[in-house]
Amino acid sequence: MTAEIPTLTKRKLQAQVIGPIYAEMVAQIGEERAALILDTAIRKAAVAEGQYFAEKVSGQTSMADFIQLYENWTNDGALEMKVIEASDTVFDFDITRCKYAESYQEMGLGHIGHLLSCNRDGTFCQGYDPNISLERKQTIMEGASCCTFRYRYNGKPAE
Repeated sequence: MTAEIPTLTKRKLQAQVIGPIYAEMVAQIGEERAALILDTAIRKAAVAEGQYFAEKVSGQTSMADFIQLYENWTNDGALEMKVIEASDTVFDFDITRCKYAESYQEMGLGHIGHLLSCNRDGTFCQGYDPNISLERKQTIMEGASCCTFRYRYNGKPAE
């Protein structure tokens, strides 16, 4: 069994490839269309990643398992988070430091960081468990002091 690449490392590697492709798309078809294509592709990838993680638990997903998955995104100090509530139906937290945002800024890709990372968060749930939804009012990537994550499990909790 091969070890998973830490998510922050994976996102940086992806951004090194995506950045020049995005720049070329902007040059050829314009920023609006390039952003739409990138957004669509990243969201599809997030759904597929959610499905991959759901398959790892044979489709027996739960909020508790979803909460454990967050270790994948926080490894190596990638995110500093303050958990407000974690239960069978609620996972509320704030991100107070985001190395994803910092990395994209350092790479000169801060203007598309929300497309590369933030848009994945709620979309991931569509593939993992559509009973889980995200409400987020602000992100560090778009200039706020913290990211507000408010996940809800809208199905019947696991017993």
